[in-house]
Amino acid sequence: MVAENIGGGSRERLRSDEWYGYGDGDGRDGYIHRAWMRRGYPEDAFDGKRPQIAIANTASDLTPCNMHLDEVMQSVKLGVAEAGGIGLDLPVVSLGETLVKPTAMLWRNMAAMAMEEMFRANPIDGLVLLGGCDKTIPALLMAAASVGIPAVVVPGGPMMNGMFRGKRMGCGTGTWQLSEEVRAGTLSKEAFLASDRSMIRSKGHCNTMGTASTMAVMAEALGMTIPGLAGTPAPDARLLEGSQATGRLIVDMVHQGRTIGDVITRGSLLNAITAIAACGGSTNAVIHLMAIAGRLGIELTLDDFDEVGARVPLLVNLQPSGAYLMEDLYNAGGLLAVLAEVKDLLDPAPITVTGRPLVDYLDDRAIWNTEVIAPRDAPLISAASDDTAGAGIAVLRGNLAPNGAIIKPSAASPHLMQHRGKAVVFDSIEDFHARVDDPDLDVTPDSVLILRGCGPMGYPGMPEVANLPLPQKILQQGVRDMVRISDGRMSGTAYGTVVLHVAPEAAAAGSVLALVHDGDEIVLDVANRSIVLDVPEEELARRTPSPALVEGYAKATRGWERLYIEHVQGADTGADLDFLVGASGGEVSRESH
Repeated sequence: MVAENIGGGSRERLRSDEWYGYGDGDGRDGYIHRAWMRRGYPEDAFDGKRPQIAIANTASDLTPCNMHLDEVMQSVKLGVAEAGGIGLDLPVVSLGETLVKPTAMLWRNMAAMAMEEMFRANPIDGLVLLGGCDKTIPALLMAAASVGIPAVVVPGGPMMNGMFRGKRMGCGTGTWQLSEEVRAGTLSKEAFLASDRSMIRSKGHCNTMGTASTMAVMAEALGMTIPGLAGTPAPDARLLEGSQATGRLIVDMVHQGRTIGDVITRGSLLNAITAIAACGGSTNAVIHLMAIAGRLGIELTLDDFDEVGARVPLLVNLQPSGAYLMEDLYNAGGLLAVLAEVKDLLDPAPITVTGRPLVDYLDDRAIWNTEVIAPRDAPLISAASDDTAGAGIAVLRGNLAPNGAIIKPSAASPHLMQHRGKAVVFDSIEDFHARVDDPDLDVTPDSVLILRGCGPMGYPGMPEVANLPLPQKILQQGVRDMVRISDGRMSGTAYGTVVLHVAPEAAAAGSVLALVHDGDEIVLDVANRSIVLDVPEEELARRTPSPALVEGYAKATRGWERLYIEHVQGADTGADLDFLVGASGGEVSRESH
């Protein structure tokens, strides 16, 4: 809202009044906008006093995790009306992680750009952001950050617990586990195929601490949800209750002038890193948080994830780092109970969308099940020390990754956290699939599997393929983990000793990853944050990327893919497009007619 002198007095003018023309007499533009929007709304709907609230809705039948958001939208709209606002459903680009090929990450920036333009172009005073599946919440936050008007998130919530043969089965995590058992010959294909009915039992996003759940944790820790709402299961009626309350809240936020820039600060970004570490959250949070920070002009680096996360113990016993699922976490006390245990590690200053600091909501929070949420004095994994890797996301550096790479220690095997092994190199995911089960493949349990050509530019879109299936002959030896290194990503539901986001990626200038040969020795030391290719510099200077690697790089000639390849930044800075970094604000400078 902006202050304006009208008729000798002053009042706060709504942004939407630029369209609807309060007090403009016979102005044509205001007349047209009001007339076309009237359609049953009351006379005072567009009088410049009732905030116009867009409910940015990522519901889509092709985004299964978000299919129920139309119902959530209706509850938000009811809350907006109760508070005196006008709630408007605004369908926006929706990305379904499980369906979109080659990777939903290719379109995260496109979705954010399209959302940003629609938020700026329309008569909107405030935003309610409805997201669930992995890329929807970060894209919504990136867009809203770029426009800068009041905004609040409603996470769509996880599905019910999966159960298979009497045990919890996490979506995604169960897929990786059971598919390996099929390849090892310990589970029949028939049983594997039947298990999908047990894995997905209700509406909602992944029930593990995968990327979707991590994005909900991130949003709440940033202060962008009503405290306590993130993690509410999608089928739980309390999600609709919280959605209605969010509708009322956003109207108050508009009247009070509280914007996304007031809520998301460097302090709240660091709080989000703390929350993600305590929960064993997805490595994908790294690129999404940095992209959001970039839209607000806030400096956030890989080193922040390591320095902040290293202080934090793992408290949440959820798959893929533990045993339980999101429904269990919610019933055990939820995210606020987790944050209460690490309150001393949080910045107390950042506020939430309610206007009150996040830490104000932690004093009376209790853990109701210590099997699911471990108390601070008995963590699942302790914070990092001089000789231990810790539980948060660790940032590795060395000649193989001079700009950094990451690993999730809580999902890795302790015996592989210090490792030396010979490289087995794959120049593309297609090359990997063609050769991984070749009986003649020169591989042992001590080998280091290298997959390259899967970075933001190279693939393009940085697919979730870094958690490579192990070679069949290795699985048949009883081995279930090996060191794997890639410039790609992995699903937040995945696990293993996987070094991800190697930067610069193989397709980028100056990449050492592109120069690795079969048989080269790789030295991994997570406690000391090191990843080294043990090859003399003079030998590396003589090498060039293999023809097969270069041939596999993306070569788009038109459309979004070309724009993406030409402008995408590295994983070490958030993989946003270079021309989208920095906010543009909510002002529309040209006349609409």
